[in-house]
Amino acid sequence: MLEFKDFTIEDKELFDKYLLPYRFETSTYTFTTLLVWRKACEIQYTIYKDAMILKRMGHDGTTTFMQPLGYRKEDLRDIIGELQAYKAEHHMDYLLKDVEEPFADELREVFGEEFTIEEDRDNFDYVYDRDRLVSLSGKVLHKKKNHYNYFVKNNEYRDFRITEDNIELIVEAAKSWCKRHSCKGYLLYELRSIIELLHNLDRLNLIGMAVSVNDRIVAFTIGERVSDDTAIIHVEKADSEVRGAYNYVNRTFAEKHLEGIKWVNREEDMGIEGLRHAKMSYEPARFAKKYMIK
Repeated sequence: MLEFKDFTIEDKELFDKYLLPYRFETSTYTFTTLLVWRKACEIQYTIYKDAMILKRMGHDGTTTFMQPLGYRKEDLRDIIGELQAYKAEHHMDYLLKDVEEPFADELREVFGEEFTIEEDRDNFDYVYDRDRLVSLSGKVLHKKKNHYNYFVKNNEYRDFRITEDNIELIVEAAKSWCKRHSCKGYLLYELRSIIELLHNLDRLNLIGMAVSVNDRIVAFTIGERVSDDTAIIHVEKADSEVRGAYNYVNRTFAEKHLEGIKWVNREEDMGIEGLRHAKMSYEPARFAKKYMIK
């Protein structure tokens, strides 16, 4: 039977061996994403037939596997069989979640119609055209531009790169944001992960930017270039009482730190109505779809 174990940032080299050789469409299969959610979602891993198997708990409290990484196609039937045996013993509802389309297609090729494959809309990633995030052009984004312009015209502000010299200022801002939003549950897990990311920006190849108004941090963000044309925004926080702060940090980070990038992945909405509305309001260019298998 498969035996799973926890991981830490010290396991980055091992995970990179399985993640970096492949071009994943979603934000799920980056080491930073897995690191951020490893405790909140109880993500664990094991190695079976030289493939990495990830197991995690979803936001609905159910446990599933993620798609296997680094497997040989000739081993896929054996790997899936092992996962099915584990699923039966542990009474799991779904066999796999966070499945990208190429793997779903390969599963159909190997197993035919043996599995039910469903779209997981709550976990679709939102992918935006970087140039539109910068220009804020068009009728749909007109309100965003107005909020941005208001911020610029009505505040004594500055934006700056997050470095070792100012990390503690951002840590305190993250704690304050969490406290204002009833810092418990997933938000508390997220805060701890944000602090870990801030102290390991270089090690994780992350880019951080903060915005201050009258020397007070009102927004910060952390992103990652994952390919020549794609970046992922892992963290974005702002003081909602400062009009335009979210719009400023969103636009300015894309403008100043994502030069040459075509697509910006701003991750999923997890089925949260307010978050979905906010992400849809920026008019995504497309979704990076994820599937559930049972």
